[in-house]
Amino acid sequence: MPLVDAGLAKRAILAAGVSAISFIAGCAPPVEAPPKTQSTTDATAASPSRRTWTIDSAEREALVTLPAKPSMGVRSPVVFIFHGHGGNSAQVRRSYDAERHWPEAIFVYPQGLKTPGALTDPDGRRSGWQPIAGMLGDRDLKFFDAMLATHTAELGGDPERVFVTGHSNGGGFTYLLWSARGNRLAAVAPSSAFARIGAQRQPLPAMHIAQRNDPLVAFDRQERTMTEIRRLNGCDPKGSAVGEHGTLYPSPNGTPVLLWISNGTHKFDSTSVGPMMDFFRAHPRSPG
Repeated sequence: MPLVDAGLAKRAILAAGVSAISFIAGCAPPVEAPPKTQSTTDATAASPSRRTWTIDSAEREALVTLPAKPSMGVRSPVVFIFHGHGGNSAQVRRSYDAERHWPEAIFVYPQGLKTPGALTDPDGRRSGWQPIAGMLGDRDLKFFDAMLATHTAELGGDPERVFVTGHSNGGGFTYLLWSARGNRLAAVAPSSAFARIGAQRQPLPAMHIAQRNDPLVAFDRQERTMTEIRRLNGCDPKGSAVGEHGTLYPSPNGTPVLLWISNGTHKFDSTSVGPMMDFFRAHPRSPG
């Protein structure tokens, strides 16, 4: 049996109000039981827990916060937030400050391993995420599978409300998860990233955050990605304004695209987080 902190487990049960069940299998081989995991502290919205998993003999970790306002009798949405290349889980938690926007959700902030960068750090001296399927033994896809199993089977997460976002390299990994694990996700929100050409994806509600003066991930490359995901999702050509920087393109298929475009550089646009959580909240996974 996985090792689970007693205080964390008790809080998770209160948050869920139901017994743990197995997560719904997706396009990758299902994980029959969560790999060994351990929590070193009790997770709350103010004080996250550091949890660890063993993946292919390597220890992996993430910071986790459980709902500040659990809904009794209802399983909690799970939001994964991936840092950029050279970042870390604590830093991306501070950048997003997401918990105040959705106190009913479980938030997971994974920590990457040293990874060769596509745009910087070719020697792989800093932490990051695999950019394409099959790279590095798919270590990060396996890590996601293990985290997802833990948070749905042990901690009361709702398998119909699993959301992923990330910035820069974390945004690129979000696009990879869309293509490789899309039928396990409800919606995605990559930031300052682009989708790999040729990767097969199923339509999903999506938000893309971009900044016109990004010196690292060129805006024209992101524009091509934004055009492609609107085409994939069958969106209407005309959108409507949402908040300060957003345009929402509806889809008759229930897979809208929200584009959040500002005039900043490569730094994460924190003004996108409130609208992002609203977008996630409005789009649980459709049955089937």
